[in-house]
Amino acid sequence: MQNKLHNKTAIITGGSQGIGLKIAEHFLKNGANVLICARHQDKIDAALKALKLLCNGNKVIGKTGDIANKKHCEDLIATCLETFNRLDILINNAGILGAKGATDVVDWNAWESAIEVNLKGAAFLCHLALPHMKKQSSGKIIILSGGGATKSMPFMSAYAASKAALVRFGECLSDELKPFYIDVNSVAPGAINTEILNEILNAGPELIGNEHYQKVLTQQKNGGNDIERAAKLCVFLASSESNGITGKLISAIWDPWENLLQHRDELINSDIYTLRRITPEDRNKDWTP
Repeated sequence: MQNKLHNKTAIITGGSQGIGLKIAEHFLKNGANVLICARHQDKIDAALKALKLLCNGNKVIGKTGDIANKKHCEDLIATCLETFNRLDILINNAGILGAKGATDVVDWNAWESAIEVNLKGAAFLCHLALPHMKKQSSGKIIILSGGGATKSMPFMSAYAASKAALVRFGECLSDELKPFYIDVNSVAPGAINTEILNEILNAGPELIGNEHYQKVLTQQKNGGNDIERAAKLCVFLASSESNGITGKLISAIWDPWENLLQHRDELINSDIYTLRRITPEDRNKDWTP
């Protein structure tokens, strides 16, 4: 057992399976109290049965809820404060793929649902959590970005747009919160085999395009990226080790995040690991008249 998160309390949305569940495991091993949230009670029950075996004086509880529902979000924050009397860490992990297919023919209600869950739900939870973190003059908010944040995902535009917007929301929030010692970062977990991968495969090449379908099929066969690295990165960003590192989008797979402490001052004062426009000069081209 480690204690990087000793006496800290975390909410993890989408915490009953996949990357959310893995983050919960690592947080418990590092001494945190954890509240997992998901939409289905049976999945929460199964997750809690396994997670409680990892507790060592700390505690894990679960609550059903849909983060697209404001009342559910309010109840989630209230449950955390009633049970643990504090909120130190918010992991915005819950997300859906939403609409799949060409934008001109897609089910628009499904398109909007991805925005409601992935962007608006996560942002509203931050809205609710921040007054409590500000009172403590400390806090950590971690956003799971997804592949759509940094590249085009044709035929899955709602997912990509919501994730890109969420990362930029995190950048804005980080600048607002620097005076309160609250860090906000986004994590790109890598291509991990989760329920979203199965959903893409079930949609088939007709809806998501053959090129992306073949990539996902290869990912499924190869096992995907290491989910453990994503969870360990979240532990680092949730701990005091990373204090002052904020407003960044960090890849669990490609970035040397284990060595970031050696470059803390340089990183804090730069636009490294942020979303930015690429200019001709960035590609060593001169297009001036």
